[in-house]
Amino acid sequence: MSITKETELAGMKKASEAVAYTLKEMRNYAQPGITTKQLDNYGATILSDLGAKSAPYLAYRFPGWTCISVNNEFCHGIPSNNKILKEGDLVNIDVSAELNGFWSDNGGSFVLGADIYRHQKLIDASKQILYKAICNIKGGVRISDIGHLIETEAKKRGYKVIKNLTGHGIGRSLHEEPTEIANYRDRFNVARFKKNAVVAVETFISTTSTYAETLSDGWTMVGNKGGFMAQHEHTIVITDGRPMILTEMNEIWN
Repeated sequence: MSITKETELAGMKKASEAVAYTLKEMRNYAQPGITTKQLDNYGATILSDLGAKSAPYLAYRFPGWTCISVNNEFCHGIPSNNKILKEGDLVNIDVSAELNGFWSDNGGSFVLGADIYRHQKLIDASKQILYKAICNIKGGVRISDIGHLIETEAKKRGYKVIKNLTGHGIGRSLHEEPTEIANYRDRFNVARFKKNAVVAVETFISTTSTYAETLSDGWTMVGNKGGFMAQHEHTIVITDGRPMILTEMNEIWN
């Protein structure tokens, strides 16, 4: 969506604060020994208390309130009573929701407890690259140039990007124009970021794979060549200068 009045900005801020707070609290709540379904239910309670509705459930009837992916799962992991979190797991939580007609989205990967499997370097790369990408987004910038920046920064660090997972426009629904904010230079995409537009920018930084494939459950995605992936995401409003980061409260950069 494009912000045209103060009430729209206020609505987007409120929805974004709801998903950001939920993500932060879920990350703090996560601990070895609990199931991903327990973690999901915790997030669902926070969203409900804030008056927000799960976006993946609302839009796609996703079988969970949030997406929780663990280790080799790249994204869209289904919360399960059978999946118990363990020390050193690479965990990704993606929280998106609707509140009073406004939609917002954010996510982040982190190591649970001690970094015994050495995932932190990948996570730090994803965080740093997202920060640099967002700092370079303003009205008039080519979307493909930001994709080029993300891939270049990933390669510098010895990583790859996932080419079929992208950021997207958001606001009055979960996925809007621009529908694809890729993590590589898509030479066929000549679109530019527009001032006052609301977008969800995401990094998909991978150790081995370049494409994500859907498992037989119809939701969970893993790498075409295995390995691990870190994702970090903010919902932002594009300006003439530094974007307004609506989900900054999630503290994924801390």
